[in-house]
Amino acid sequence: MSHSPPSPSPHPESVSHHLAQINVGLLKAPLDEPSMAAFVELLDPINALADRSPGFVWRLTEEGEPDATRLRPFGDDLLVNFSVWESVGALWDFTYRTEHLELLRRRRTWFDRFSGAHLVLWWIPAGTVPTLEEGRQRLDTLHTKGPTAEAFTLRDSFDPPATPQFPHS
Repeated sequence: MSHSPPSPSPHPESVSHHLAQINVGLLKAPLDEPSMAAFVELLDPINALADRSPGFVWRLTEEGEPDATRLRPFGDDLLVNFSVWESVGALWDFTYRTEHLELLRRRRTWFDRFSGAHLVLWWIPAGTVPTLEEGRQRLDTLHTKGPTAEAFTLRDSFDPPATPQFPHS
């Protein structure tokens, strides 16, 4: 599978929207099982890498915890990753141009194939934090309608909504 980089992101001073992403993984085993140890060992380094990556804005964590692995809003066997980025390009770079790529390559070791949409992206107003319910709705929208401006993927992405331009007086 080939992944080409998206078009350059707009200048930061003109950004009115950020990119929300949520993905779910169907665990092959509970995280405390020996077969999941390598994945669990990678969580802190990959989360730290995301936190310091250019364009990173926010990620879901459980209060008092470094990650959200104990949160299971969509079912006991579904792990949720939920974050916000400045642009599609920033998320693409983190996903495919960092050590995160090795985690992706090994995902079938720890996760089974998921029958629905497992990753969705959408634009949110800069400075807002999306909700898990919104993430669930966007996953459902992508699954039922395919990629649209409301719910899309890295492969089939959409530009952020246009910001209205008002004439200067």
